[in-house]
Amino acid sequence: MEVDFGRKFIGRFAIGEDLLGTLTQFCEEKAIKLGEFAIIGAVKHAKMGYYLQNEQKYIDCVDLKKTLEITACLGNISLMNGKIFVHAHITLADHDGKCYGGHLMPGTEIFAAEYHIKELLGVELKRERDPETGLFLWKNKG
Repeated sequence: MEVDFGRKFIGRFAIGEDLLGTLTQFCEEKAIKLGEFAIIGAVKHAKMGYYLQNEQKYIDCVDLKKTLEITACLGNISLMNGKIFVHAHITLADHDGKCYGGHLMPGTEIFAAEYHIKELLGVELKRERDPETGLFLWKNKG
C-alpha cells in the first residue's frame, strides 16, 4: 500500500502528563488519522502491557514506579471504531542498563518526552477485530 507524507510535527510533551493520553489527544487535535511516530525522553512511572496470545487479551504486566529512560517509543496512528487510535510500543532502561518493554499503557507519567510525528496520506486504515488473533488489526493487508 502506497502512502504520501503529510504534515510533520516535532516538539515535547509536558512533564507529569500521561504519555499515551497526551499523544492520543495531540493526534485528535491535529486530526491525524494515519501516521507514525517516535518518542525519546524519560518517565517517572511506567505501565506496559503484554498480549496473551492463547487467551487473546492484554494484561498489565509491568508497573514500574521508578524513573526510566525512554530508549524507544514507536508506533502508528490509525482509526478504530471511527476514532483516532494510537498503537505504541515502548522500551525503557533503568540506571543499571536493564531494559523493559511492552505495549504502552495509560499511566506512564512523563518526565521528558520529545516527539516526531509524521502524518501519512492516501489511504484510510481501519482496525477491526481479527478472529484468528483476537487483535484489532488493520483491515487492509497491503
